[in-house]
Parts: sequence; structure tokens; C-alpha cells
Amino acid sequence: MGTLVNYATEKGVALLTLTDPLVNAYTHEMFKELDACILEARFDDDVHVVVVTGHGDEYFCAGENIHMLRQADESFTYYFNLHANETLLRLENTPKLVVAAINGHCVGGGFELALACDVRIARAGPFQVGLPEVGLGIMPGMGGTQRLPRLIGKSRAMELIVEGGKVSIETAHAQGLVHKVWATETHDEFMRLVFDYAHDFCPPRRSPLAVGQIKRAIQASLEMPLEQGLALERELQQRLFASQDAKEGLAAFTQKRDPSFRVR
Repeated sequence: MGTLVNYATEKGVALLTLTDPLVNAYTHEMFKELDACILEARFDDDVHVVVVTGHGDEYFCAGENIHMLRQADESFTYYFNLHANETLLRLENTPKLVVAAINGHCVGGGFELALACDVRIARAGPFQVGLPEVGLGIMPGMGGTQRLPRLIGKSRAMELIVEGGKVSIETAHAQGLVHKVWATETHDEFMRLVFDYAHDFCPPRRSPLAVGQIKRAIQASLEMPLEQGLALERELQQRLFASQDAKEGLAAFTQKRDPSFRVR
């Protein structure tokens, strides 16, 4: 779609690739393209899963472009962070599964982007994950102070952010920062496995309607009291029961066959 974020689709999966070698650091221009790609995938009824990755085999994303920050005034940095917040919220609020394919180092704003994805899959290797902004005299500005505590708890998030340290992919997996770590010989092999995983959430094998409503319920779960969350769950469940996919899933179970979902 653009020069800084490449957009491609394959059998129900949209691939958004940050393309700014060598480290895929993001600028305002990149985020505008990323925002446009998210909206493209959201409105495409043939897209059921979104995969976000970085170009090459060394960096998913190294965060904000430092040269951009040095040249920016306070007004620009404020509105840049505001737009980044809105873009990542759009990613979270889109009722389609979003997978971060972490193909290399994932630090700073790159890790904040990954935190806004639903599933984080990392390639095994000498790569690091972390939020080192405190070493620059600033703080994470794309949701790191909000999403990381929700993921691993306030105490552990405090330690990671104020120390500004970076951890290995293996440690990130052990601490729950990434969901899966896959060892592959090549970058292409890693991405093929990610696509295979993403395709498992597409019809006819899986119902994207159910996955999307599950995502909506879980995203809202920490932001409302239990009673309201249960009410939302009931409403979303009722919508699913009214769908043809639910009727197909229940029929397939009783008939002891694989379901064939059609996103209806």
C-alpha cells in the first residue's frame, strides 16, 4: 500500500510489513501508512486474520526513529503519540485476530506495537525484547506503561520499564511477554509457519465471527466491572447463536464431522 508499510493478502490473511531498513524504526509517515493498512484489513470482508511483521531477519521494529524525535518540537511529539495511541487502539478494536510475527529485535515502540497484537509469535535467535526508553530520558509513549502491567502485573512491569532492560526471546517467553517461540532455519520458513497458524483461524476450519467476538469480550474485560463484562459476553454470545456458523458448528459436533464455517 505504501513505501514504509507493505500490505499483502493471502487466503484470508493480511500481512502488514514494516519496511524501513535496517531496523524498521517508525516515523509519523510510517504510522500513517500503518493506520491506513489496519483500516484496509478491517473493511475487507475477505480478511479474517492480520499479521504484523518487520522487513528482513534482524528487526521486527526498533521503535521510534531517534532522528525524528531530535528534530521534533513538543507539539509534534504530543500529537505523534496521540496518533500512535489511536492507531494501536484501532488494531485492538478490530474484531479480527492480530498476530505479531516477531522476526528479530523488538524494542521500544516496536514492543509496544507487539503488545497491541492479540498473539505474539517470536522467531528463536539472538534477539531482544524490552522497553528501554528511560535510558533516553523519556518513557514509553505508545501504551507500554498501560498494556504491559495488564499483561504481566504492575510489579513486574514496573521493574522492566524503570530499569529499561532488554531480555532475550527465551526469557520473554518464560515471562509471558510472547506466546510462542519457533526455531526455524530461515526467515521465510518462520513466516510460512506464521501463515499456517493464521490460516487455522480462517474459514472453513474456524469461525472468524466467534474469534472476533471473543476478542471483543476479552479486550473489554479489564475495563469494566465483572457484571458489565458478563452482560457484554451474553450479548455477544447471543449474536453468535443467531449466526449460521453457530448452527453449523453445533450440527457438525452432533454429526461427528468437521465443521465448514462460512462467516455468516
